[in-house]
Amino acid sequence: ISSCHEVDVFISALKLLMPVLAMASVASPVLFKEFCPLYYLLNAIPTKIQKGFRSIVVYLTALDTNGDYIAVGSSIGMLYLYCRHLNQMKKYNFEGKCESITFVKLLSCFDDLVAVGTASGRVAVFQLVSSLPGRNKQLRRFDVAGIHKSSITALAWSPNGMKLFSGDDRGKIVYSALDLDHVKDPYSNLQLSGGGEKASVLKYVAIS
Repeated sequence: ISSCHEVDVFISALKLLMPVLAMASVASPVLFKEFCPLYYLLNAIPTKIQKGFRSIVVYLTALDTNGDYIAVGSSIGMLYLYCRHLNQMKKYNFEGKCESITFVKLLSCFDDLVAVGTASGRVAVFQLVSSLPGRNKQLRRFDVAGIHKSSITALAWSPNGMKLFSGDDRGKIVYSALDLDHVKDPYSNLQLSGGGEKASVLKYVAIS
């Protein structure tokens, strides 16, 4: 009898709460998503590296994803690029001084492109190898050199991959026009061809 009484009380309380729960669900629907730790990705990235007699901790500083790749920037200037179709991790770096990567931006269009920005203001574009006939068959890197003087805080592509916008923490915005099909040198510099010095002025960058 006692258990029946408790059930009746529970049902009565539930009936009283139903309008409140209904209103709450309309106002703010709750979504449940499955959480899966990316151990296969994290295990492919070292937590420390040895530089001379020093052990340097590797921090993950930037992230971008699309249907084909997961791009991860690090504090040691290494870009880790995981191919989701082949389940392979590749790594790319800048030549010269190692510096923290502050922003990465992927784009899949005619080619797979990755734009990378660093703490000192360096911007580089990696054109990845393509398996499609007539497309890029070797890794190519293009540097947007000597424009930003401070940390890169934003990168954005146009849908066709021919325009790259970059911004830094001093408010400078740079518009880079890329025509990678007409560049033969796989490690070319994109040279500044015009623009102003104020933060609100867009600068134009073209292939030399």
